[in-house]
Amino acid sequence: MARKQSDYLAALLADEEVTNTKAEMESGAASALPSDKEATAPDSPRSERLRGSTLLGRESALARVASGEVRQVTQLLLDPARVRVWKGNARSYEHLSEESCRELIDSIIAEGGQKVEAVVRRIEGDPAHDYEVVAGTRRHWSVSWLRANSYPQMQFLAQVAHLDDEAAFRLADLENRARKDVSDLERARNYAQALNDHYGSHLTRMAERLKLSKGWLSKMIKVAGLPDQVLAAFASPADVQLKPAYPLAQALDDRSAATAILREAKALAREQQERRKMGDPAIPANAVIAHLLAAPKTAKERSGPVTYASDFGRPAVTVKSINRQGVTLQLHSGSGMSLEEQVELARCVAISVLTATHVGAPVSLERKPRVATRRDLCRVSCHVANTHRDSGHGISQTRVSTI
Repeated sequence: MARKQSDYLAALLADEEVTNTKAEMESGAASALPSDKEATAPDSPRSERLRGSTLLGRESALARVASGEVRQVTQLLLDPARVRVWKGNARSYEHLSEESCRELIDSIIAEGGQKVEAVVRRIEGDPAHDYEVVAGTRRHWSVSWLRANSYPQMQFLAQVAHLDDEAAFRLADLENRARKDVSDLERARNYAQALNDHYGSHLTRMAERLKLSKGWLSKMIKVAGLPDQVLAAFASPADVQLKPAYPLAQALDDRSAATAILREAKALAREQQERRKMGDPAIPANAVIAHLLAAPKTAKERSGPVTYASDFGRPAVTVKSINRQGVTLQLHSGSGMSLEEQVELARCVAISVLTATHVGAPVSLERKPRVATRRDLCRVSCHVANTHRDSGHGISQTRVSTI
């Protein structure tokens, strides 16, 4: 209940109590003294005036509520188990923990209960829940945790509001902006979802409603598009910050760069997992972003012709280029191999390169030509081809040129 309304109604109740007390005192005095109609007559109009004043005060209060000058607010003490969390809230409920809510939990215990109410709205069609939390997710989690850990009497204090989804989103967003524990990624993905759900994908309209810069909001939507494979490279999604993550999101627009970035992200995710198992410190977010942004450049530096030699140590097949259309091979004359053997070697090279490219495996290409024997190459590349045969991987195009 708002303080202004609470004080006003309290004053009305106080007037009523004073009136009743005076009436009781006058009645008691009248019964103790001898009956005298002339003595008691003057008091009767006074009581009537006081009663009339109270009734007029009540009518005035109701009129102020009806006119909108005074707003009625309903507060309830609820069982948190009967309250679900609205899916449109930016905060990730599953990532809340005793550690992240410890300060709030201690505050609720010290105060003997929740003092700052959450905002909920009534729902229908869900037999397990009566309300859903629009603002106050951490308070809901903390009270639920306390009820399950030695404080079963704790109840969830909530204010009931009548809100549509767009108004609920704006209210939740206003509260979350001041919260440091809501990550940039959580807020970005919440904005991206709201853009489609509430604003018809109109960025300008959403920026105006939220009183935000259109440029800043555009960057948030861009970061929200980071794929899960890239996020897995970070120790925690909460480490993803808007300013450093925006260039990474832009780099993924380049298809060739995206391939290298995703490959590097996969390697970093494996390393992060190994560090967690060993109890070692995680790779910091700034280092992860630096590795990912450098991945396309590193891949280009490794690109170049790869030469495979015959059993006589002479150049036989060179990989000239690899692109979306296929792989270009160059067959060298004077290798000491027969044409059939040289074509077989080229086939094995093509299978090895195209299969690795198709499944996203790194293709080992160096600027300095590398020499490998035909026998070793065929043994390895044909094994790779057999491994992925059931997946439908194969050669889409092979160009062979001789010199």
